[in-house]
Parts: sequence; C-alpha cells; structure tokens
Amino acid sequence: MKIGFDAKRAVQNNTGLGNYSRRLVEILSEYYPDDQYYLFAPEKKDNPRLQTLQSRKNTSFIYPTGLYRPFSSFWRISGIKSDLKRVSPDIFHGLSGELPVGISKTGVKSVVTIHDLIFLRYPEYYKPIDRMIYARKFRYACENAGRIIAISECTKRDIVSFFNIPEDKITVVYQGCHPDFREKATDHKKREVMERYKLPSKYIFYVGSIESRKNLLLAVKALRDLDPEIHLVAIGKRTPYQDKIEQYVNQTGLSGRVHILNKVFFEDLPACYQLASVFVFPSFFEGFGIPILEALSSCVPVIAATGSCLEEAGGPGSVYVDPVDDRELAGQIRRILSNVDIARKMSEDGRIYAQRFEDKLIASGVMKIYEQL
Repeated sequence: MKIGFDAKRAVQNNTGLGNYSRRLVEILSEYYPDDQYYLFAPEKKDNPRLQTLQSRKNTSFIYPTGLYRPFSSFWRISGIKSDLKRVSPDIFHGLSGELPVGISKTGVKSVVTIHDLIFLRYPEYYKPIDRMIYARKFRYACENAGRIIAISECTKRDIVSFFNIPEDKITVVYQGCHPDFREKATDHKKREVMERYKLPSKYIFYVGSIESRKNLLLAVKALRDLDPEIHLVAIGKRTPYQDKIEQYVNQTGLSGRVHILNKVFFEDLPACYQLASVFVFPSFFEGFGIPILEALSSCVPVIAATGSCLEEAGGPGSVYVDPVDDRELAGQIRRILSNVDIARKMSEDGRIYAQRFEDKLIASGVMKIYEQL
C-alpha cells in the first residue's frame, strides 16, 4: 500500500501530537516495511526528531511547491489535493483530527485520528474562536473520513455523543510511548541527570503542560500533608497557570520543595521518571495520558485522577483520586511511600499492564483499519 499522512505536527511539534504522529509512522514503517509512507507537511523544518523517518527508504516527505509555498496553510487545508492526485496514495491519514477539504473528490480513502474533544466537554479552557474552529474541523473530519481512530474508549464515547457518529465507524487504537522509557537508566546517567537539574533525593513527579486543566496545583497542595523531605518535581511547558502555582508556593512556604522545570532534554526524561518515588497526574480531563504510560514503562507507581480516560491509561494497578481532593492525594502518596511492598507491586503491575501498548500491537491495529478500507 501507499499511505499518506498529514505530517504538520510530526514536523513542527515536539510534544503531544508531534510525538504521536512521528511514532506512529515510525512503527508502521518498521513493522510493515514493504509499504510506502508519504508525509505531507506544509513547512520544511530542521527537527532532529525526524532523523529516524528521514533515514528510512520507505518514507518520503512532500512539501508545497510553486504558488502554494507562501500559502502553506491553505495548501494543507485544500491545495494538497493536487499532490494527493499526483502521488495517489491508497489511504490518507489525518493524524491530528483534520482532513483536507474535499478529499473525497480525490478518490483517496481517508482515516482520521481524534485524540480528544476537551474543547467541547470543557469549553472554559479554550477561547471561543478556537472552540469554533476546532469543532468545525473535527466534525468535518469525522463525517467525511472512511474510518475514525479514537485513542481511548472515552474519546470514542465523546465522538458519538457530540458529533452523532455511528459507533461502528470508530475503532479504538491506543497510543504508545517511546521505547526509551522501557530501558533502565544507568547509575551514571541518573547521577548526571540529578546534577544537571538539581533534583532532590526523594520526589513525587509530574510531566505535562503547566496549565489549569492539568491541575498541578492539587499535587502542590498535597505537599502540605507530607513529610518535609518529600519534594515535587514538575516538567512541562509554562503557561500563565504557572504564575498561580508559584504564588501559592511562595505564600505557603513550599518554595524549597517545589521544582518546576520548563525545559528538559528528551534523552534525560527516562532517568527523571526512574528517579521518582511516585508519579502523579491529577488532570481534570485527558484524551489518553501518555505521561502515565511513560511512568508505568519506567516502573514508577502511578496516582491519577478520576473523571476521564486515565483509568484506561493506568490500568487496575494504579491509584485514582478525586481531582479536587488534595488530602486524598496526600494520603495515597503517603501510603505508597510508607509501604515498600505496595510500591513494588504497583511498579510491577504497571510494567505488565503497559505491555498492551507495545508498538507492534498498535501498528497492527492501525494497519488492520487501512486494510479494511
């Protein structure tokens, strides 16, 4: 088969949708090497994370040419159709909730991945104009795609509920995480990482954007009920919500115990996980929750929040708390830290559960959808 992809996020984004896009094409091209993969991207950018794809003989990048070069956004929305007709892929896969307008007229069958519909479920987290644009793009993609991939059962339910899409058009194929998180970091690497980021000796850990929906403040508040030697290390992109957290930290005397890192090298992340005592992810709502899977793969006990899909990501071996109850969170952290047997069992159960998100299973699930089309 010849398979095309909307590769905007793969080329331009280094987190979230970018990681999903790159990793999916990587594993497909690895496990199904006889197929050809075409990444359609509106702009060419130097990104070291593309090296694996760029080195493979069965992957090609296609960018706008001629009059479309200065109008790359329009090319992605509609102008791409001329290139689709020229390349003539069997399948075009919108990896981030979008499909070109009028793709059905090209004769190319299409698949779209929907990660979440949080902008509809929690509109207060988004600007009105963004909600309107997302709703229009996602609804169009769902209505016009031959098949829809939802990254969780939770997202599938939302697609049916908000867009009135038939369930049999939607298949759940979970996300995976980078294989580096399954590799045990050496003692030398751990020492290097601790020194580079000045990490404390005992900490609970969080990874994700520092934004209100992710609810990091709950973990900060939980520190008040924990022993003083326990710290919180958070890694993520800064947003105005971080100002709110820092104000609270300063007012409550926790400044020496809260460490927010806005930039960490990807190659250092696995060691950061493995040095942690507990991973916390108190988000109000997620489409899936990749950091949870990264923590499970790193053999770190996980505490997440109830209310969305996080039970799907964390499995039965993880612990789930009310996202507005910091005392419950503190109690669960204390229970895990005070009992080696509980922590060990959670780590082992989590590692086993994470195996259901292995690359080969994900690639097989997606390829089966292509073949059905």
